[in-house]
Amino acid sequence: MINGFVVIDKPAGITSHDVVSRVRRILGTRRVGHTGTLDPFATGVLPVAVNEGTKAIPFLDEGIKCYEAVMRLGITTDTLDMTGTVLQESDCSQITSQKLDSALLAFTGALQQVPPMYSAIKRDGQPLYKLARQGIEVERQPREVEIINQELLSYRGNLATVRVTCSRGTYIRSLADDIGRFLGCGAALQELRRSASGSFTLSSALTLDELEHVVRDGRVGEFVVSPRAALQYLPEIRIDAQALEHVRHGRTPVLDDIVLAMLPTENGHLLVRLIHDERLIAVGQLVSDAGAQRLIRLKRVFHVS
Repeated sequence: MINGFVVIDKPAGITSHDVVSRVRRILGTRRVGHTGTLDPFATGVLPVAVNEGTKAIPFLDEGIKCYEAVMRLGITTDTLDMTGTVLQESDCSQITSQKLDSALLAFTGALQQVPPMYSAIKRDGQPLYKLARQGIEVERQPREVEIINQELLSYRGNLATVRVTCSRGTYIRSLADDIGRFLGCGAALQELRRSASGSFTLSSALTLDELEHVVRDGRVGEFVVSPRAALQYLPEIRIDAQALEHVRHGRTPVLDDIVLAMLPTENGHLLVRLIHDERLIAVGQLVSDAGAQRLIRLKRVFHVS
């Protein structure tokens, strides 16, 4: 049975949920979920968790995302991308690469970003995009995001291709709209391709057709990222058979004081991986109580045979 993550190179024209449904059919299992939703027109890295991999989703480190975005200058739409209704068109012939570079620099660093109306954020249980389709616009609170780096890759005609490295939660559509306003001509996102989401990258991604082929050839295991590898940023604690028995029954394992002393002390609630026989057994949290005693509190236990 497959347990872990398969990185899918999502095609344009389908939703992230559609990808999950297709993976379910290809792998013949119901326990499938995705992380980091991509808009239907967007392509690229979509990590898909399978079976025990779904338990690792809450602990993934996907704080950094990388995209290649094509912005069309001189146009503004209601969705902030080219799938929407055009609201205004402007002359952008005076925009040079130098002006674009200045705009990208102005929108680098910590920013306050207002989420677009056409987004899955909910207001009173209703996704904003459903309200937007009814012509209803509601006030949205700005959120702090970080644009780590922007690089202009090409600028031809009115199309600017930009490589963006940013924090999780950044809306590239909103970024394109902000840059267009800064330039005074407007801009909308025409294409978006995610090249990395945390440690998941395009270099290890499969198209849906390729996934079908490797499953048929019995090679799918070569492309599965194990839960242990997916959580590689967390410190490891190797546990013995006695501690394994405690975990198997949902009890806090008894750990050697020497092992606990080796863990970092700057974080009082450090997450760690518990490993036995080279397998991820559980994710635990290192907790220090008032008496400075350190123990591991189980957060999620993986299948233990």
